[in-house]
Amino acid sequence: MTNICVFCGSSTGNRPEYRENAEKLGRLLAQNDCQLIYGGGKLGLMGRIAQSVLDAGGKVTGVIPEFMMPREVAHEGLTQMIITESMHSRKAEMARRSDGFVVMPGGFGTLDEMAEILTWNQLGIIQKPVVLLNTKAYFKPLISMIDHMKSEGFLRNSAALHIVSTPDEVIPAIINYQSSEQNIWDHLDKT
Repeated sequence: MTNICVFCGSSTGNRPEYRENAEKLGRLLAQNDCQLIYGGGKLGLMGRIAQSVLDAGGKVTGVIPEFMMPREVAHEGLTQMIITESMHSRKAEMARRSDGFVVMPGGFGTLDEMAEILTWNQLGIIQKPVVLLNTKAYFKPLISMIDHMKSEGFLRNSAALHIVSTPDEVIPAIINYQSSEQNIWDHLDKT
């Protein structure tokens, strides 16, 4: 696991712990020779984690849609910047380049990215770990919703999603990931 994609907010949020954990995770990625793959922005948690990896001597690949370039939100000091045609191609490129995924606090874009990767795992398109860094219980309502989806029979396997509370738990969770080798096709209700 050398290429880790991190999905997170383009703002820093209201709690200092969000920033602190982004910066700590960035340092940990660099210390463990993991390249960061991320959305290419210089703002918010995205900018914090990227700069933290770079400051610690690590490598960072940003993947950003072309329409964002004139808005001057791209981080200009990255190891590599890949410009895509759309948000859809951005997600596909990040998934292609990554061995595992980390989800940190963010908004709709972060949820969209996480949901797509979890869906791809569920469909068997990929088999890659997804770690939810639940800083200050940010994802508690989402975790409740996932549990509700399971109890109501709409979600059978969420094994690709591992929930942790601290940056120190992220890399071990990714390294220890074991694919369930099950996907939605194995469990379809054919009635």
